[in-house]
Amino acid sequence: MAAPRSIADLLFWPVVAGGAASLWLGRPAVAVTVLVVTVVLTHRLGRGRRFRRRVRRLVEPHRGTLALRRRQETYVDPYDNLILDGWLRERDYFVARTLRPRLEAEGYGDLAEARREEILALVEAASLAEADEEADALPEDGIAYERFCAALLERGGWQARATRAAGDQGADVIAEWDGLRLVVQCKRYAKPVGNAAVQEVVAARSYWNADRAAVVSNAGFTPAARKLAGATGVLLLHHDDLGSLRPRR
Repeated sequence: MAAPRSIADLLFWPVVAGGAASLWLGRPAVAVTVLVVTVVLTHRLGRGRRFRRRVRRLVEPHRGTLALRRRQETYVDPYDNLILDGWLRERDYFVARTLRPRLEAEGYGDLAEARREEILALVEAASLAEADEEADALPEDGIAYERFCAALLERGGWQARATRAAGDQGADVIAEWDGLRLVVQCKRYAKPVGNAAVQEVVAARSYWNADRAAVVSNAGFTPAARKLAGATGVLLLHHDDLGSLRPRR
């Protein structure tokens, strides 16, 4: 796609034509020329605002997914450093594969390149805003979060119940679907969940004679937890996944 014309290019012919017409028509031609120049300048100078507004609209439908991927791809390392590398790669991927093709198709290719940092900032803001809204809506204590997760499973078609706090052997929720039993450990955390939760739900799977086991969190999981879950067949889920979760042996 050709680059948008500069302001000088856009104004060249209107000014030339207006100047020539003014020799014959006088002041009316000058007034028309000034009006045309004003319209061109107003439209072109407002392009940046339209671009920013368009980026926001393109990002808006993906806020929930961006917030979820931010949680999943962020963790705290053993030295208590917040590691964002995975999220930054995810953010770049979203911009390159979702936003830029649309912006280029709509004639904003030059601004998509020149204002890349601005686009990244808008994506970042959208992911954080969604996370803040979700945090405000979630139950504040662990037991209420367990009941919340059980309710989401029920809504999705499971027969689910939260266990009693004592004697659950690592299972916060027991859910069944057509003879398949799932044990779930629920973690409402401020930072990604570590592999201790995976170890506990593996034990719960054996204790409750369950077919599947899962850890559910609002905050994502550490690389160590993901590695152990992969080795033990444990599902690592965000609570948003529970409504669409289906049995799989």
